[in-house]
Amino acid sequence: MTVCDDHLIHFNGLSHPSLHFPSPRNHLSLVVSPLFLLSSASQYQKARPPKHHLKSRLSQPPVLTQPFEVMTSYTAFYRDDIILPCEASGNPPPTFRWVKDGRTFGSERTGSGTLEVSEDEALELYQGTFRCYASNTLGTAMTHKVHINVEAQPVLLKQQKLRREAYVGESMVLTCNPPPSSAPPQIHWMDKKLVHIRQSDRVMVGLNGNLYFANLLKSDSREDYFCNSHYIEARTILPDTAIALTVLICFHSTSCFNRMQPAKHLLFFLFLSPTPKVEWKKKDGKLDETGGHPENHNRWLYFDSVDQRDDGEYECRASNVHGSSVHSFTVTVEAAPYWVKELQNLRYAPGETVRLDCLAEGIPTPNITWSINGQPLSAVDEDTRRRVSGGVLRLTDVLLSDTAVYQCEATNDHGSILLNAYLHVVELPPQILSSDGVVYRITEGGTIKMSCETFGSPRPHVKWEGEDWAPLLSDPRVSLLTNGTLELSDVGPGDSGMYTCLIKNTNISINAHLEVFNKTRIVTGPQNVRALRGGKALLDCYFRKDPRLPRYQIIWRKDGQKLQESSPDDKYTIFANGTLKVTDVQSKDNAAYSCEVITELDQVTAIGSITVVARPDPPLDVTLSDVKDDTLTLSWIPGRSHNSPITGNMWEALKRVPADFNHLQLSLHPFCTYAFRVVAVNQLGPSEPSQPTPLHSTPPAVPHNNPTGVRSESSDSGTLAITWDEMPRRSHNGQDFQYKVLWRKAGGKTERWNHGYAKSPPFSVNNTGTYVPFEIKVQAVNALGEGPAPEAEIGHSGEDVPEEFPSDVAVRVMNRTVRVRWNEAQNVRGLLLGYKVLLSLHVQVRHLLEGKEDDGILEKTTAEVTGLQLFSRYTVSVTAFNSKGESPASPAVHFSTPEGVPGPPASLLFESPTENSMLLYWTPPLQTNGILLGYMVQYQQDSPVRMEIIGDPSVTHLMLDSLDPRSYYTFQVIARTAAGDGQPITRRNATLFDGVPPTNITVMPDKTSFNLSWVPGERERNHGFHIDFLKKTGGQWEESEIVNTSQGFYSLTGLQPGTEYHLVVMHGNSTQWESASWTLGPGPSEVSGGFATQGWLIGLISAIVLLILILIILCLVKRRKGGKYAVKDKEDKEVDSEARPMKDETFGEYSDTDEKRSESQPSLCGDSKLGSDDSLAEYGDSVDIQFNEDGSFIGQYSGRAPAPAGHESSGPASPDNTAPPPPIAPSMSSILNQPS
Repeated sequence: MTVCDDHLIHFNGLSHPSLHFPSPRNHLSLVVSPLFLLSSASQYQKARPPKHHLKSRLSQPPVLTQPFEVMTSYTAFYRDDIILPCEASGNPPPTFRWVKDGRTFGSERTGSGTLEVSEDEALELYQGTFRCYASNTLGTAMTHKVHINVEAQPVLLKQQKLRREAYVGESMVLTCNPPPSSAPPQIHWMDKKLVHIRQSDRVMVGLNGNLYFANLLKSDSREDYFCNSHYIEARTILPDTAIALTVLICFHSTSCFNRMQPAKHLLFFLFLSPTPKVEWKKKDGKLDETGGHPENHNRWLYFDSVDQRDDGEYECRASNVHGSSVHSFTVTVEAAPYWVKELQNLRYAPGETVRLDCLAEGIPTPNITWSINGQPLSAVDEDTRRRVSGGVLRLTDVLLSDTAVYQCEATNDHGSILLNAYLHVVELPPQILSSDGVVYRITEGGTIKMSCETFGSPRPHVKWEGEDWAPLLSDPRVSLLTNGTLELSDVGPGDSGMYTCLIKNTNISINAHLEVFNKTRIVTGPQNVRALRGGKALLDCYFRKDPRLPRYQIIWRKDGQKLQESSPDDKYTIFANGTLKVTDVQSKDNAAYSCEVITELDQVTAIGSITVVARPDPPLDVTLSDVKDDTLTLSWIPGRSHNSPITGNMWEALKRVPADFNHLQLSLHPFCTYAFRVVAVNQLGPSEPSQPTPLHSTPPAVPHNNPTGVRSESSDSGTLAITWDEMPRRSHNGQDFQYKVLWRKAGGKTERWNHGYAKSPPFSVNNTGTYVPFEIKVQAVNALGEGPAPEAEIGHSGEDVPEEFPSDVAVRVMNRTVRVRWNEAQNVRGLLLGYKVLLSLHVQVRHLLEGKEDDGILEKTTAEVTGLQLFSRYTVSVTAFNSKGESPASPAVHFSTPEGVPGPPASLLFESPTENSMLLYWTPPLQTNGILLGYMVQYQQDSPVRMEIIGDPSVTHLMLDSLDPRSYYTFQVIARTAAGDGQPITRRNATLFDGVPPTNITVMPDKTSFNLSWVPGERERNHGFHIDFLKKTGGQWEESEIVNTSQGFYSLTGLQPGTEYHLVVMHGNSTQWESASWTLGPGPSEVSGGFATQGWLIGLISAIVLLILILIILCLVKRRKGGKYAVKDKEDKEVDSEARPMKDETFGEYSDTDEKRSESQPSLCGDSKLGSDDSLAEYGDSVDIQFNEDGSFIGQYSGRAPAPAGHESSGPASPDNTAPPPPIAPSMSSILNQPS
């Protein structure tokens, strides 16, 4: 299933054909962070009074301390779903009121404003939009709006079980229609055991809840597809009606393709077989540069956190071997409102000008509205001192009466955000809030900030002075911040001392003390160390610090990662002086190492490295000395070892010498040119080769050996072709190298040797006769002489095709077998490889090779050909052959095979249009073996056999009426020729399904009985069963009378009152149903006695166990004795009329080896089938078998549809197909296709 539609492009829960995603700022996020209307931790921008003033002397405006979460709307199903928190602090304590749809809702509250539904209130009263207001004498704060949808709990109406059927390879959609709700449910497709339906790229649940099959498999058939709707808010799970899906196997390809109409949902799901491969791409950019990534078998493109980069066009392409399909999507990223500059709590003195900034952005641009104490500005009296310009509210010449809570709300299509800010207009005396006598410490060269936070209305003005009471702002290193803080940069030891902060025009001041310390410095830092692999490395870290800073810490890092110090024997050790030791240095220790010294006020870092030693440099000055004809001495100077001792030297491709050697004596080949290079080796590996020496040549010599592999490879008649393996050039040992080739006829020791010369193989000798044996040998020769004497080999001159064909060819026909005889071929003119027997039927020819070579004598001049077609005319001829070809064919001998009975019809299918009729379809035999005269159809219920004769061989179907729908019938179809009736094709079928005991039984207890009821199965055969019951207190198993499934009710009587019974219904060896239940009334008194006192029962069980052990031992002994025996008749045995048929119309190669088949001897054990492959799997083309949970069969025997001749099974009569067992259940297709 390929999902390219807009419903499965999953963008964090939103999906539309044109997708718009609200997202703030440059990093857009689909989920907006919770907004708080007014935090109790907000800071006043102007100034803050001392804490004791805030608590005892100042009034406080309402500050919302627990606003409800940012949820513009939600759905309520129960009373406890509605809890709207509204809590606020203030002095005096605030009161609370709620407004619903613009009207006051309920009475004013004190202490807490949280809104909940009481037990006596109707839930429907809370349908609407709510907002909470918290008020005291200083103003009113308000929350944002929230909309409540009140819905009843979803309910699913009861429906009948749905049944769907389709063919293998077709697409399928199982729909899920949960009750509608403003809080959509989560959909889970499960079976009756509450196991999820497994999803894949072929089977998938869509966002609409439907279950999609791209192409059906037979394994998709099941009776229990359940769509479960999980309403999380309603705390409800609704299981939909079960859907039964039956997947049929299509035997008539034409009718199946007519059913497979083009998928109507191609826009959303591509229904194709094989399952398509899905690829995503961004048409106007790169997909990996966006936040999207494929999920759910590549069917969804999922965005975890949408931002502006995700805006653009996307394309989904689905493809398989049949082609591809493309679907495009446009994603437009938008954003809910977010704050650029938030409204702050302010305090001003009367007469000042106030500017309230409330700047918000979003896509589309949000609209900003202002309110005072919860009332929109449009509802407040106009005031010329008040101006509004977008997100800016300006108040000039403020008055004490302007003290209020101001609200700013930004709204666009994707939501709204709200802020409350308190404007306090008041006159307060100046004060310094920072502590007096604070000591500031810093190292030289740093920057220090000394705090002097003030409070008052109007805002106090501060100044700083040094110990000499001189102004400080004249120093360019000094800055005075707006909050009164003094910032001093690049401090030095001379800046130490006392500093004073005072408020102008008052005697209020505080003092601050500054101490400047010496900076920490690393005197000797880590070096760039080269270490031998497996050795150790030391990195230094010597430092100096201010003695007034006693506490410090040394940290070593490797490539930025902190090293953990270990014991002295482990990898890393840090000594008291700061030195780092690294042991067992390996390649992974190649890194940059840093030493950090950290004090209370500063830290300093130095960097070094460890480099593991490399391979050595190549040797230098490679020279040759003591040069002779076949020896010399090679010398060299070792190169640099890079702190890793050289362990050896190699001269290229020849020999390795110890490291303390710098020369080597070498033996050389004659007539060769040499150049030498030397490689140094240490623990890390070999160096690069040295520069090569000047070329050195050795003098020539006679060859030291002769070529190998001397042989004849003659292909032409009258020619002897001699060849051999060429010698390598280094073995030529001189100039004018060539080969001396010698030959003479074999067996003539007195004949002289002929010879010739050749530069390379082969060497040809003409006029030698046809297939004449020769002695041959090859010797190496150069300008200085010949090599050693060679050994002689035997070869032959070339062959020619045989001149004469085998004579006196005769045949003997035995049904499907013909035995061919001939005389031995003469004048073969080469090595006789065998004979070819050529049989032809029209234009088809079978070549049979016969012949076995043993010391040049051919043992057999006969061949037996089996598997011929009956009622056919053949010709046969024989040829002899060698490696050059075949002799002329012997004169053709004509013969014919007799007419025989036909094979069984190729297939037999059934349809059951009514309960009393059956329509039979069959296909003609694959092997007619004569002229078909018609068919005979036989069928029987028990007895007698009823028969229908069809005299027209073109008729291949028959309708049978007046059948008993409660019984099985055995059907046989037999083809007929003049030779007689052929083998039948046999099938067993019925118009009804076989019945099984009920699996769902309702038990109604009475005093001495149980009333059991069940619903009989539709279109199932009446089935008799027993109800086994056991009294749990000292009872034994008992069995009821036979009960029929069609009854639907049975009363189990004769029980004891007040007793618990265990009830079981068995089907074969499986438990079909079981339950435990009590009868009504008082229980019986306990009866003494038990199983242990029943001696006769124990003896009986012991005897049965002993008998079973004896039978098992006999079975094992018989299994060990089972043997194999040959079943093929010997060649001289008469072949009967049931000879093995040919597997196809063309002839195969004749084999002299006897075919040997084996099968095990019969076993004493009935269930043992040693050596037998017979199983239901052999009838895979005609049997459709399933199993119930108890192991019983549910299936059918359905014949195959007609197929082209030569490609379908020949039925039970075929040697490759044994007769199938009787059917287990009626035809599934006949039941499903029967009209209602």
